[in-house]
Amino acid sequence: MIQDYGWAVVFSLAPTVLVGLLFWFIMRALVRADRTERKAYADIEAEERARIARDRA
Repeated sequence: MIQDYGWAVVFSLAPTVLVGLLFWFIMRALVRADRTERKAYADIEAEERARIARDRA
């Protein structure tokens, strides 16, 4: 009886935990991609600003 109850708890919590982990991995990937894209954009913008400043001088 106790063993059946334990498996019921495990099987009822497993989908919630798996969906939570999947959500966490997806959000982590999105945040990392956004951070990388913002850094690349900032690098490009800095290069353009330096080129414009160099051309004006």
